[in-house]
Amino acid sequence: MEKWMGGDMHPSYRILMGPGPSNVHYRVYQAMSNPIIGYLDPQILTCMDEISEMLRGIFQTKNRVTLAISATGSAGMEASFVNFIEPGDRVVIGVNGFFADRMTQVASRCGAKVIRVEEEWGKKIEAEKMIQALREHPEAKICGVVHGETSTGVRQPLEEIGAYCQKGNTLLVLDAVTTLGGYDVKVDEWGVDVCYSSSQKCLSAPPGLSPITVSSKAMETLRSRKTKVESFYLDLILLEKYWGEERVYHHTAPVSMFYALREALRIVYEEGLEARFKRHEMLGDRLKMELEGFGFKLFAQEGYRLPMLTSVVLPDWIDDVKTRARLLNEYNIEVGGGLGGLKGKIWRVGLMGEACKIRNIHCLTGALKEILS
Repeated sequence: MEKWMGGDMHPSYRILMGPGPSNVHYRVYQAMSNPIIGYLDPQILTCMDEISEMLRGIFQTKNRVTLAISATGSAGMEASFVNFIEPGDRVVIGVNGFFADRMTQVASRCGAKVIRVEEEWGKKIEAEKMIQALREHPEAKICGVVHGETSTGVRQPLEEIGAYCQKGNTLLVLDAVTTLGGYDVKVDEWGVDVCYSSSQKCLSAPPGLSPITVSSKAMETLRSRKTKVESFYLDLILLEKYWGEERVYHHTAPVSMFYALREALRIVYEEGLEARFKRHEMLGDRLKMELEGFGFKLFAQEGYRLPMLTSVVLPDWIDDVKTRARLLNEYNIEVGGGLGGLKGKIWRVGLMGEACKIRNIHCLTGALKEILS
């Protein structure tokens, strides 16, 4: 026991320029220090209502069912499939990266028959390829796409895919984990039926919540299931009763995280969505230019590069692991390495929310000059 009782823990401050989490505003930390209250206390119910209303604005939707799941973004992905899939259902998923592939794994575990629409990592999926797969499988219950692929830094256009899904019964499920709060996510305009995200990237709250919004079309599909949702914790019908007017107890809510997300959303609104998107775009372009100056090559497809996450191919003369270790240990700067087949080949450099600042770019470039000299 004694070795665990050596005193307080004091983690180093890091400049978080990886693929997430991002740095957190001091006001969010202050909000988390508020007293714990009960999960049905009128004050926390008001807080939840405010979170829902602010999330509708950021998702750009009028969906009544818009809430924050009490778990990380991976739970948002799970909820987006486990609620709508019954054994034997077909789903079509565009696969052009690590997290798109994870979508297929989650859907398979829910009992779905998965049709993969493959594309090279780092490239967008052509809308016609997705639509052709949907034409070949008109019975598909879900079409799944990642808006901002965290493993590659590529942005996926949605307009044509969404327009096609709106014509039939297929639900369009969108992963906006990386993009929400840093880029336009037009749920209603694009015809997205289920869209999930996370608290810790461009929203700049701590990890632990997964914002999600669900269309009336998707809720009708959910209510017409022949079998119960396999996950009690992620059952959107039960969550709707807790977040909605009925206020039926479902689980002990993480009230400190609700405080945090509410304050983080208030900060987003104080800046304004357009100004926030412009900041990410402008500084994302600056970061790309600076990294190219060191000899890195941009990895994601031109014209479809995320502003908040830049993927670059390492020059042969840069050691991936040693250089990132020096950035972390000597300069307190975190950048991300590649996943899957890109391990050791690319870096993923994030500028998300609170971390999206010109001074952070200066810190990174200054550190790289010293290390690489």
